[in-house]
Amino acid sequence: MRTPRTPAPATRGRLVALVIAGVLALATIGVGVYGLVRGPGHASSTPGTGSPAGGTGTGPGPANPSSTVGPATLPQTDDPIAYAKAVAAALFDWDTTSGYTPADYEAPVLADADPSGEETSGLIGDVASYEPTTEQWTQLATMDVAQHLTISSAAVPSTWPEALAQAHGQLRPGTTAVTITGTRHRTGIWYGDKAATSEPVSFTVFEACTPAFSRCHTLRLSELNDPLK
Repeated sequence: MRTPRTPAPATRGRLVALVIAGVLALATIGVGVYGLVRGPGHASSTPGTGSPAGGTGTGPGPANPSSTVGPATLPQTDDPIAYAKAVAAALFDWDTTSGYTPADYEAPVLADADPSGEETSGLIGDVASYEPTTEQWTQLATMDVAQHLTISSAAVPSTWPEALAQAHGQLRPGTTAVTITGTRHRTGIWYGDKAATSEPVSFTVFEACTPAFSRCHTLRLSELNDPLK
């Protein structure tokens, strides 16, 4: 009599990407998780350097929530919604005049990655694509650019149950997805004048919470503006 084989840890880790890739075959799901498979691209998420905010709007804008926004500290919580919101703030709230670097702002999310390490290499690429490069950061710093995110919604996408079904029970218990939508605000100094832009953003945070772990940890991020819906 044969006994069912338990997937090896590495195989189970790949399932996070594979099951989402399988979801793409469902017409009702559409796009949104492709970024989880290939990692976010820089085209939609790379901050521009032609103006302080990387956009087209100028003039007085919303005040930055802090004059020197430092790297965030993620909460130790088993609430996937609260955790995803904290991850979003850690990724989007930064200030080029703070003395910190893009790597400093990436560090909190990477430090709280999958404890098993199965998804960490993919997450490193995901997180890096959400932040300016070192060269861009240097340019943005000359214009005192700061950024923050206003979250309008954070919820488990309606297509997530379908994704779980595609996994056939082989994902860690407690694995979930939370899609964040909101507005990214940037402020700075453009030719001596205050300038600001705002643009909508959306993305999905894939997490593993209890009972897989004692609290939530980040597995992967979708491509920016291509979330699971």
